Amino acid sequence: MARYTGPSCRICRREGSKLFLKGARCATDKCAFTRRSYPSGQHGASRGKGRSKVSDYGLQLREKQKVKRIYGVLERQFRRYFYEADRLEGVTGELLLQLLERRLDNVILRSGFAVSLTQARQFVRYGHVQVNGKKVDIPSFMVVPGLSIQMKAKPSVIKLVNENLEITKSRTIPSWLKIDTANLKSEVIKLPLRDEVPFAVQEQLIVELYSK
Repeated sequence: MARYTGPSCRICRREGSKLFLKGARCATDKCAFTRRSYPSGQHGASRGKGRSKVSDYGLQLREKQKVKRIYGVLERQFRRYFYEADRLEGVTGELLLQLLERRLDNVILRSGFAVSLTQARQFVRYGHVQVNGKKVDIPSFMVVPGLSIQMKAKPSVIKLVNENLEITKSRTIPSWLKIDTANLKSEVIKLPLRDEVPFAVQEQLIVELYSK
């Protein structure tokens, strides 16, 4: 599967908002978006000042791209999430975000065990995560209420996760997760709510884009 391997900060500048793709660095003065909040390139500064008019389609496309990059999924997978949300009973946009929040790699990030989504995905891929006592190495694994997620009891993993917990201690833990830092365990106690998504997202624009 293809994946983006370029500079993460370029993505934030292109989308016009801080997506926290670099973990702790994003909260410091070294953050590229903090220093230059306009798109990269020769004409980036002028585009960042709003000199070019963006169409409705352009706004919808940029919102979709932003959400895809926040959760680290590609177009085909993102489209499947949308169609699944569209089949469920409820508000499609909110259900789409709920499905993305329920990904295992995102749960590791929201629990504070990882400083970035990339690191959370590596934890899962390398077999350092257990769900109800069994190893799960699929980042897109969909969690449900009642599941218990625990980091592998390996000295190097424990040391790194404890360091991450110290870095992320100022983050707000969503109410749908119950964290046991002593045992490096996270329990899903309910489904995530729309207002618990920690990003400014206009999901209705995505619904309008795919509904054309």
